[in-house]
Amino acid sequence: MTNPTAAILVIGDEILSGRTRDSNMHFLAEELTRIGITLREARMVADIHSEIVDAVRTLSSKYTHVFTSGGIGPTHDDITADAVAEAMGAPISHRADAMALLQAHYDRSGLPFNEARQRMARIPDGATLIDNPVSTAPGFTIGNVHVMAGVPNIFQAMVASVLPNLTGGPPLLSQSLRVNRGEGEIAGPFGALASEFPELSMGSYPFIQNGAHGTNLVVRGTDPGQLDAAMVKLTRLFG
Repeated sequence: MTNPTAAILVIGDEILSGRTRDSNMHFLAEELTRIGITLREARMVADIHSEIVDAVRTLSSKYTHVFTSGGIGPTHDDITADAVAEAMGAPISHRADAMALLQAHYDRSGLPFNEARQRMARIPDGATLIDNPVSTAPGFTIGNVHVMAGVPNIFQAMVASVLPNLTGGPPLLSQSLRVNRGEGEIAGPFGALASEFPELSMGSYPFIQNGAHGTNLVVRGTDPGQLDAAMVKLTRLFG
C-alpha cells in the first residue's frame, strides 16, 4: 500500500525576506512521518493573492493533503483565507461559530472585538474549523487543504488538532551507517544496492571531520524486514 502524501505551503513575505526563520515545515515533516503520511513537497510564497491561489490549486490536485502556514491573522496582509477560498471555489464570510469563539475570547481578555479581529472569523463555506487552544482564532480545513497559523506554537497546536482525524499508512523507518569514506568511493556499490531494494529510499550525506571526508548512509522504508536486510548488506559492503 502506498502511503498518503502531503505538501506544505509556507506563506509570508517575512519568511522570504529572511526576517523570520521557518520551523513549521520541519515540525510537520516529523509528525507526518510518525503517522505514515509522506511529505513530498514544500513551497514558500509571498503575500500575493494570485500566487497563493495558484499554489493551493496545484498542490491540492497533486497530494492527499496540503497544509498551509501563515497569513490568517487580523492585518491587511493576512490574505490566506480569501486565497484558499478562491482556490477551492468557495464563498467566504464571517462564520457565526468562529465569531462566537473569538467574541468570548476577547470578552474574557477585556479587549474589544474590533473589525480587524473579526477578520479572523472569515471562513470559507463548507470548511471545518481547526481548534486553536493557544490563541482561540481557528484555522480551517476545506477539501484536502488544512489552513493554519504561522506562529510556531499555534501551528503545532493546530497540527495536533488535525492529525488524529487523518488516515496514515505504515510509519517511515530509517537506519543509518557512518563510513569514513567520501561519496566518490562508495557511490558505485551504494547505487547498486539501492537498485536491489527499489521499495527503499537510500541517501548519502557527506561530512568533513578533522579534515577527513566521510559519509552518512541512510536507508528509509516502511518494511522492517527489507530495511534490516538492506542494512546487513550495507554493513558488509562498508562496515
